[in-house]
Amino acid sequence: MPTQYIHQIADQVTRMGARLPDWFLQLLHPGANGELDVQHLSFEAFQRLVREAMALTSEPAFGLLVGESLLVNSHGILGYAAANSQTLRQALGVIERYLLLRTSLLAIQQEASGKQLRLVFVEPHPLGDVRAAVLEAVVLTVKKLIDYVTMGTCQVSCVVFPFEQPAHAALAHELFDCAVRYDASWCGLELPAAQLDQPLQTGNPQAWLDAVQRCQEEMSRLQRQQALSIRVRQLMLSKPGGFPSLQVTARLLNLTPRTLHRRLQDEGSSYRDLLEDTRHRLAIDHLKAGRLTMQEIAFMLGYDDLANFRRAFKRWEGVAPTTFRNRVTSQPRNRPVVQK
Repeated sequence: MPTQYIHQIADQVTRMGARLPDWFLQLLHPGANGELDVQHLSFEAFQRLVREAMALTSEPAFGLLVGESLLVNSHGILGYAAANSQTLRQALGVIERYLLLRTSLLAIQQEASGKQLRLVFVEPHPLGDVRAAVLEAVVLTVKKLIDYVTMGTCQVSCVVFPFEQPAHAALAHELFDCAVRYDASWCGLELPAAQLDQPLQTGNPQAWLDAVQRCQEEMSRLQRQQALSIRVRQLMLSKPGGFPSLQVTARLLNLTPRTLHRRLQDEGSSYRDLLEDTRHRLAIDHLKAGRLTMQEIAFMLGYDDLANFRRAFKRWEGVAPTTFRNRVTSQPRNRPVVQK
């Protein structure tokens, strides 16, 4: 993650009167301008920082508070490109394509849903016990960016989260300033599709082109440095129902299959492990959504035999997919939070 976001987490801890953990303070070193900076923070260390931040501040809504503190200029060239977009559709396209420049914790996909457009947030890898805090922070940040870009001309219809309604749901409604739903099968925002192509007052075509070019340059540089396993997983998620084979994946990444296999091994992973994990996570999403039959889910995940899918799912979750779906659909749903 960019150091600006790490510093926002640290600043929020100190603003709330708590002391940062000693192990985190030891990671701080003088930056180019003399300020203390974080040179590197692994995903495990990031999880620990968020977990301890919530404990030190005794604030379960910590993620929301971090998201609220992030301004448009916190998002670098991506925020600048979005702010100069000529339509909201153009801005959303930029956010979807270049979110990786700001964080690899989540990816964004656009999906049509009747008269609404869904901006769906996907986890390329499991977020663990900081999942709710991260989702709240990132979704609120993107919602604020949309509000800034449109200057209120296109209102987000609702925000949706895939976890149980928290005790701070009223605060979430106040900060999002729209309907908030919980215990859903997906995470993200819904917007009225009819307003996506309205001209934006802040649009600047030349500034947008320059910003997008810089985004692409940064993306190319980042992809050269990025962990190969993340890039393979992103390819799989971009082609659900038609996962590229090891040979095709290698070709898409300009590698030989032997080199791809060796480099994934060096990262402690393999093509088979990544494919298995991607199928597992997509199976959970499809079963929770309840829109597809078992046969359709098996087909979407690349199984030519329903029995093979059932065996795989039982290996993942310890129960048959039908049992899992019945368990999920029988759970009571929390109603949307409404302002009183």
